[in-house]
Amino acid sequence: MEITITAAAAEKISERTIGRAGYLKLKYDIEGCGCAVSGVFALWFVPELDTNDISIETNNQTVFLEKEKLVFFDEQMTIDFSQATNCFQLKSPQQILNGYMSFVLTEKPD
Repeated sequence: MEITITAAAAEKISERTIGRAGYLKLKYDIEGCGCAVSGVFALWFVPELDTNDISIETNNQTVFLEKEKLVFFDEQMTIDFSQATNCFQLKSPQQILNGYMSFVLTEKPD
């Protein structure tokens, strides 16, 4: 699997995570979607990794994905940021996986 992070996306990720320790995860979020095939792609910045997370080296930083959800991702993907919509985007050569991808900051529980 290959993931590229554009300069615009890298800048926005840096702005939103400055001063925070954690890991960037590309999630296939199925919570509240009804079933596993109705998930939504999202970027999460998490304080800790899960045991089933795998790392993917990108041109910018390491991105983590849940091993059991790899089937939902394309082999080549780009994480971008659109100034026009003020949103992250997940694209592949075949399709736009999420044109309005959310960015979730999670905090370490006390």
